[in-house]
Amino acid sequence: MKLITIVPRIPPAIDGVGDYALNLARLLRENLGVSTQFIVADSNWPMTEQVEGFEARRLSSHTTEELIDLLNLLEQESTEDARVLLHYEGYGYASRGCPVWLVNALEQWRLASSKRSLVTLFHELYAKGPPWTSSFWLSPLQKNLTTRVARASDQCLTSLERYARIVRQMSGKPANTVTSIPVFSSIGEPESTLPLNERRRRLVVFGTRGRRIEVYKRSAADLNRICNALGIEEVVDVGRSVDYNIESAVRVPIVICGELSGAEVSELLADALAGIIDYPASMLGKSTIFAAYCSHRVIPIVANYFDPTPADGLVQDQHYWLTDIQSGRINLAEGQTVADNAFAWYQSHSLSAHAETLAARVFELGVTC
Repeated sequence: MKLITIVPRIPPAIDGVGDYALNLARLLRENLGVSTQFIVADSNWPMTEQVEGFEARRLSSHTTEELIDLLNLLEQESTEDARVLLHYEGYGYASRGCPVWLVNALEQWRLASSKRSLVTLFHELYAKGPPWTSSFWLSPLQKNLTTRVARASDQCLTSLERYARIVRQMSGKPANTVTSIPVFSSIGEPESTLPLNERRRRLVVFGTRGRRIEVYKRSAADLNRICNALGIEEVVDVGRSVDYNIESAVRVPIVICGELSGAEVSELLADALAGIIDYPASMLGKSTIFAAYCSHRVIPIVANYFDPTPADGLVQDQHYWLTDIQSGRINLAEGQTVADNAFAWYQSHSLSAHAETLAARVFELGVTC
């Protein structure tokens, strides 16, 4: 079985969607015998013919004609019907989030033959913002492109049920062709996990530069209160360096690790009690950081300032704590229950579950276009 995967970029480039795509390709190959060929859209991607044994072709320019020509070439080189997986986020393919060239190419290529199939995994749909931002004015075009991609696709997958509802509404596609499945941990999944009482009294702050700064700025008092209640002996900061004096925000010793490999972050989490993330509760299903906390069975703690409504099967105080949780509820026994529940929630969309779901959509679907 062969699969052509279109992605903005993959390692060695640093890119969350690229890590996601490569992890998925590994498991499709190992567990299901699926051979992935990558089409990398970023013309600045450091060109290699293979990445971890996967063939990779880079586009030299963002033109409809070049992508169609490459898809046709890969199709001719195979004896099987052409199956394409698109990892879609508008800003990954165009600086303004409007990849007209990509959508035109996929429409023309897909609709030219009933033997071709396209499955789209939507990482993002479209941007929103106030009138003084470019995203406000570009949002209608981004919505239009998202709708066209969905209509050209045989199957669509999203990370959030709210995204799935939007895709169904915009595209008019049947419910059974649009599936939501929360993301998996992009840093890996430990084979086994220790109970919290056998781990170091460590709390991890992991994520993008901006979101980590928000934790230290807005939630410093709650962070210190939680550390005190759990007896935390060190806070470990993981990610790109921040232009902020984080040591002044934390009253326990802090270890600044900078950027680490996925394996190194996994090792840290496997011996930690808790991890904090600044993210809307209603969108936790699309956070690979939250997924990493769940898969490593730590207590997920959410610093949430705008959107506390849970979704996608998650329940506050059952699968995660908010940073403003009452001090009386912060203890290791309660934390172990939350960590166990989060771990159990994760299993239905682990990396292997993702691979099986995707393979079913790609290789066992009927032609719907």
